Amino acid sequence: MPKLESLAFDNSFARLPEAYYSRVCPTPVPDPYLVCHSPEALALLDLDASEMMRPELIEALAGNQLLPGMDAVAALYAGHQFGHFVPQLGDGRAILLGEVKNAAGEGWEVQLKGAGRTPYSRGGDGRAVLRSSIREFLCSEAMHALGIPTTRALAIVGSDRPVYREDEETAALVTRLAPSFVRFGSFEVFYYRNQIEPIKQLADYVIARHYPELSALADPYPEFLRRVAHATAELMAQWQAVGFSHGVMNTDNMSILGLTLDYGPFGFLDAFDPGYVCNHSDTSGRYAFDQQPDVAAWNLTKLAQTLVPLMSVEAASQAISEYPQVFGRAYLERMAAKFGLPSGSEAASLVMDALTLLAQNHVDYTIFLRRLCDFDSGENAANTLRDLFLDRAAFDAWAARYATALRQQGSRDTERAAAMRRVNPKYILRNHLAEIAIRRAADDRDYSEVNRLHALLARPFDEQPEFESYAAEPPDWARKIEVSCSS
Repeated sequence: MPKLESLAFDNSFARLPEAYYSRVCPTPVPDPYLVCHSPEALALLDLDASEMMRPELIEALAGNQLLPGMDAVAALYAGHQFGHFVPQLGDGRAILLGEVKNAAGEGWEVQLKGAGRTPYSRGGDGRAVLRSSIREFLCSEAMHALGIPTTRALAIVGSDRPVYREDEETAALVTRLAPSFVRFGSFEVFYYRNQIEPIKQLADYVIARHYPELSALADPYPEFLRRVAHATAELMAQWQAVGFSHGVMNTDNMSILGLTLDYGPFGFLDAFDPGYVCNHSDTSGRYAFDQQPDVAAWNLTKLAQTLVPLMSVEAASQAISEYPQVFGRAYLERMAAKFGLPSGSEAASLVMDALTLLAQNHVDYTIFLRRLCDFDSGENAANTLRDLFLDRAAFDAWAARYATALRQQGSRDTERAAAMRRVNPKYILRNHLAEIAIRRAADDRDYSEVNRLHALLARPFDEQPEFESYAAEPPDWARKIEVSCSS
């Protein structure tokens, strides 16, 4: 693979007018050191893992020096935060260094999160702490391994520089990769300033780079909005199916490419709870797990509003009108596959009734679905799944219906089990697993658990019997873990 010196950095975003960003260099940190890295993400830049050992790369990922061709900028955007419009936000602690095009022709923007103050820091220090950096690194790569569109995390670089949140912590920087970090709020900031030309220019930029087939259309903007709505609907279906809760679905955290963006107070479901609120700061429950699809739809209406200057109100409404159908179809298809059923009305009934039982009995979502892979569809089968339920009679009634449906479709248990294991992960990034890794890293500078979790979650569907304990229900102390917007 090529060496660090061969990386050819470009920054097409920085060639847009300066209305979209501010040029700002990262603020150096003292004595940076590598905490962890993702060889898979590094390979996206056509770099071998051995390059991570080079001091020059550590210095660059610490923000202490720019590599040739880097053009550092912080992006401007606005957003609706918890339903209220904030007219100017922007990259308050993130700095885009540039873009690398790999041998496959893919362009990957390279961004440092925690790189110091920018004009958009709003009184903050522009830093990230080791705790939140570990969570973002692990979840970004775990979501990719689950097949969910996401920004990627290349590495964490730490420093003993103190950072003050609720307590004193140490600084860290996450290197994030994405085809684009443009978000819904990137358009909103200009709409509310009544600046139409920057909206058009940004839309043209995104279309040319990420939806080039639309450039030939006489009027590409309605189709562009429709594509964004479809990508968002598919992403929401994937979040809901895997049991992922984002925690802060503000419009400035919504990717124009349908990527999972900005990992803060996220959480995966343990016991199935439709109203699960992972963000301790979300006192109203606006971003509860079961609200996410509707919140995404609301956010799309805000994006559509910003694009109305480029099309009629009717065209904008029509462009996002398919969202409910696309989400519903995508969600049912994924859930039917997780239950080993063909998509259809019978699958919908069985899936929804099962979710009701899970909620009523506080059953662990991931464990149930993984054990369901081994369901015995025989007429007199004794299914160990029933031990997960307090109301075993209710489960038995559901299991009888499920078994009948499997037999009627001619399902073979062995083949179905193999297919279901490919879509029902055994391992997810539970909060207590991340917390253990964070404590060891913060207290003892022991990063072995971070690396172990990263390797484990890179293969979430594999049995990995040596890590069986990582697939267990969370311990009692895990219920006390709180994550908030400061996470």
